[in-house]
Amino acid sequence: MKKSRRYGKYNGTRRLSAADSLYQNVTDSQNFITNAKLIHRIIGLAGFQAEDTVLEIGTGKGHLTEALCRSAGKVCSVEIDRRLYESAGRRLSQFSNLKLIHGDFLKYDLPAKGTYRVFANIPYFITTQIIEKLTRTTNPPVEMWLVMEKGAAKRFLGIPKETKKSLLLKAGWDMKIVYHFRREDFHPMPAVDSVLVHFAKRAAPDLTRDEYHAFQKFIEQSMKYGICGKGGPLTRRQVAVALKQAGLPHAHEDGVTLYIQWLCLFRWYQRTLDNRK
Repeated sequence: MKKSRRYGKYNGTRRLSAADSLYQNVTDSQNFITNAKLIHRIIGLAGFQAEDTVLEIGTGKGHLTEALCRSAGKVCSVEIDRRLYESAGRRLSQFSNLKLIHGDFLKYDLPAKGTYRVFANIPYFITTQIIEKLTRTTNPPVEMWLVMEKGAAKRFLGIPKETKKSLLLKAGWDMKIVYHFRREDFHPMPAVDSVLVHFAKRAAPDLTRDEYHAFQKFIEQSMKYGICGKGGPLTRRQVAVALKQAGLPHAHEDGVTLYIQWLCLFRWYQRTLDNRK
């Protein structure tokens, strides 16, 4: 996906600011889900209860929002497009459990305390920014259901091969594709395949905050030079011994290094550094 230009884009008469450019990209990239049966099906997968608070990113025409209001105890929905915000406000005025906000979600202050969940059909071109905002905050949601482009979802899930993003996410989140959409399920129809991904925050993450940053550096070094390549963090012997002692397969037998293998090798690397001190 193309990154937003730093100074915005040209609309034929004037150069748009970065904020205007983001707004234009969001409004141009919206693909709505309006089929009532489909909405009931995918929201049913979340199993919301009357005590749940749900955050929605992008109210759109309000179809998903209405179903969320009927399923959860409290719904907060953020919409950047004023026209859609005002239209949805009229459509959803009957729901006293809805807080509708006009604004940019990337600038929206997430709840500082309390438990909440997220369900959203997100703008695909800012998928990475949205996931980073939700997972790196001091009070992240306990669960997320995000409609996203299938290719991006596979990269975040490490399919077919782990990525830096997938490895860092797996330290604190369990992730799974729970629904595959047809392109005709959206209006207008997107040019890419879409899926619904469930993110569940682990009660006990694999890494502390300090370990997380060290793990990030370990991944970056390993992906740049190879885990046991010249400039890599470990030797071939260390990799073989570490995985053997953990009862894990060799890292390169099938050309894929799994998250659990990465974590094992990182732990070994940390112990190696401690022993050197």
